[in-house]
Amino acid sequence: MDIGTIVGLAVVVALVLFVVSIYNRLVTLKNRYQNAFSQIEVQLKRRYDLIPNLVETAKAYMAHEKDTLTAVIEARNEAAAMLKGAAADPTQGAAIQSLAGAEGALQGALSRLNLVMEDYPDLKANENMMQLTEELSSTENRVAFSRQAFNDAVTAYNTYRQTFPPVLFASTFGHPDDASLLEFEDSVVIQAAPKVSF
Repeated sequence: MDIGTIVGLAVVVALVLFVVSIYNRLVTLKNRYQNAFSQIEVQLKRRYDLIPNLVETAKAYMAHEKDTLTAVIEARNEAAAMLKGAAADPTQGAAIQSLAGAEGALQGALSRLNLVMEDYPDLKANENMMQLTEELSSTENRVAFSRQAFNDAVTAYNTYRQTFPPVLFASTFGHPDDASLLEFEDSVVIQAAPKVSF
């Protein structure tokens, strides 16, 4: 073989390796953001499991506040359903946005519950209620951290996918769309853990 053929083969091999590295990087970043969503899913499921216990504890004290308690449970069930849809395929932007909307509604219902709880000093002093609200607050913090990690992973994926030359290959390699960030409608309020005072 002459030197021209060797150089030509080296260039072809280098190009193939470069394209393979783009493909591998896209897959790696996609897997990272899907894994980050799994962490959100774990924390949201924990949160959804705590809410019925919180409501049951409050029922004994707040018999005439049934509408508030019902709204919390309905919002929790809706959010849990949206989580299931989003968890099935976190690459679907519509599912992520539906989850964000349901989480906003749940946050609103929990805020109303916290306001109503202010009127029940015996409930606020109840040891079970104190423990449940503390767990819920710590879970809210975990949700916020998990959501931040997810959004960071999505941003890294989207940034790489949109840069040159990966943008030329992304659609061909099965990455036609940007991933969706998990942003809540009332993100300023949601950034803070729910206020629970005794």
